[in-house]
Amino acid sequence: MKNILIIGCGLLGSSLLRRIHKKKLVKKIFIYEKSKSNIRKIKKLKLPGIIVKTLEEGIINSDLIIVCTPMSEYKKIILKINNFISAKTLITDIGSSKIESTKIIKKFLKRGIHWIQSHPIAGSEVSGPEHGKDNLFDGKWCIIIKEKNTLRKNLNILAKFWKKIGSRVVVMKAEKHDKIFSITSHLPHLIAYNLVKSAQDFEKKQSYGLIKYSAGGLRDFSRIAASNEIMWRDIFFNNKTNISKAIDLFIKNLNEFKKDINSKNNKSIIKKLIQTKKVRSKIIKLKQDIDEPDFGRD
Repeated sequence: MKNILIIGCGLLGSSLLRRIHKKKLVKKIFIYEKSKSNIRKIKKLKLPGIIVKTLEEGIINSDLIIVCTPMSEYKKIILKINNFISAKTLITDIGSSKIESTKIIKKFLKRGIHWIQSHPIAGSEVSGPEHGKDNLFDGKWCIIIKEKNTLRKNLNILAKFWKKIGSRVVVMKAEKHDKIFSITSHLPHLIAYNLVKSAQDFEKKQSYGLIKYSAGGLRDFSRIAASNEIMWRDIFFNNKTNISKAIDLFIKNLNEFKKDINSKNNKSIIKKLIQTKKVRSKIIKLKQDIDEPDFGRD
């Protein structure tokens, strides 16, 4: 692999840019970015890479293309790159849901072109190239989506790339991916948005000024709810079936908690609280977080 094109250079795109440059994985890194604001930031930060004015310029010179845009941009990008792309160039992306994007890729991408989807499980509530980090992917999972027609050679190339970036790689089908992340990522973000909205509604109704009294719970949820709204709109829409099922399950369990509270069912609620505490221990054991009380905050 000689050259790479990164389409979209926000938080994840710029983190990849920094990491690829630091590890010296390729000779040239091309950047295609529509946002004039982001281009100014990239130049001001003196980030490595060559900013190209047209997709064609980056595509014809690259062996790997990494699409780091919101998923709602995929169709537009595909229709543009179809004019210049050849079978020698491999395409991947970093999208957080896969079933709907698979349909778009199959429907609009030129035949004979290879796009293998990726999902690095890394990110933050902040966005923009100024927040990128060269170690963002260290030790984090990266899911690679395998389909029936995925060539083993290309799968190996992509897996090797993500491992060099610092990720732990696992391969799975799009259906399994979207079911897993509807619970582990998509529902928690939706709950965070809804909880913060509920706090806003309560504050308006009661005029208590409660936001200034935010305890650790609301504070931590507000961090998640500060995530990029376009990206999360796309995720919610693209994985709507699995997220809807996750919401139904959440409502069912919430109603059971409500029932226990109203009836003061000590045995039932203590059992639930003890069972759910075990998940935190498991997450720490699996090295998905560190064992520091209150996330190390005072």
